[in-house]
Amino acid sequence: MEAEKSLARTLAAGPLTTEVDGDRLTLTTADGDTVGLSERQDTPLDGTEWTVAGSAGRARLTFDQEKGTLTGSLGCNRVNAEATIRDGHITVGEPATTRMMCEDSRMATEKRLLALFDQRIDYRIDQQTLTLTSGNGTTVRAVAVE
Repeated sequence: MEAEKSLARTLAAGPLTTEVDGDRLTLTTADGDTVGLSERQDTPLDGTEWTVAGSAGRARLTFDQEKGTLTGSLGCNRVNAEATIRDGHITVGEPATTRMMCEDSRMATEKRLLALFDQRIDYRIDQQTLTLTSGNGTTVRAVAVE
């Protein structure tokens, strides 16, 4: 919240001088106060561990483009599948999973994630958020683990 307050004060302080250095913009007030801004890059799909939204951190997926795999946890069971990443979509093969039973909420998350497998999935990354959308209408959001 302090960053937002500092930016608001700077923008309201009157005329500003600007300096651009690569992908960084520096705003300077007449009093010499500065605020630096830079664009946050999108997290790469490949090699990032993604935590599925609504799974309390239990469901996690990792894509490995070099190995051509998707691995992780569906919230209850482990999963492995072939995965090819190309041109804004992922083609995911049939999943291999462990066979444990868990409480209903975990199994519901798992069922939703399994609907993504054995088909082509469109994906979009917006900074640290991954959105997966399958041809059957299943949408899953995940956040990069830092």
